[in-house]
Amino acid sequence: MVLVEGRSDQAALHALAELLDVDLHAASVQIRPIGGATNIRRALADLVGPPRTPGEARTDGALRRREGPYVGGMCDVGEERYYSRAVAAYDGAAHLSRQELEAAGFFVCEQDLEDELLSALGTTGMMEVLERTGDLQAFHTFTRQPAQRDRDVTAQLHRFLGTQGGRKIAYAAELVRALGPDRTPRPLRLALAAALTPGATSASAFGR
Repeated sequence: MVLVEGRSDQAALHALAELLDVDLHAASVQIRPIGGATNIRRALADLVGPPRTPGEARTDGALRRREGPYVGGMCDVGEERYYSRAVAAYDGAAHLSRQELEAAGFFVCEQDLEDELLSALGTTGMMEVLERTGDLQAFHTFTRQPAQRDRDVTAQLHRFLGTQGGRKIAYAAELVRALGPDRTPRPLRLALAAALTPGATSASAFGR
């Protein structure tokens, strides 16, 4: 189980799995949107039970491991604190460092998923995707709006993806396909890899 903030993250991970010819259903891997990072504590409790009580805290820094399904996740950097605190509670800690969070199978997008994808693809690559999907003219029209004229193209693209219901979700998958598996941003690649090989990567705070 990979817990993500929203459906865009889910679509991106599904697209990456398709590129890698991975059947998530056959691999018993689910990508579950939790409706925002603030819901991570409840999502973890629903899947693996309540976290440790303070009296159970360990002093060696090891993450708690439990029997049951692998649970990992992905979030934006602005929401990292919610994931860090929620996962840390299972080890009797207050929070986890980025390195500890990744060791637990939870990976962080710098800024957010769209920024990661746009940065990896670049402006030229993004324009090619817009042309292929038939949205290039709509984007040019959008950039002529008074509120957009003085913004840099990356900010314009980021805003454009969120101006229409479902566009952000559809483009999350489109951009991953345009990038291919080798250029897809690190948090996506690692979140999927950890779910597919939890025993090999020791990537879950809860284990199997």
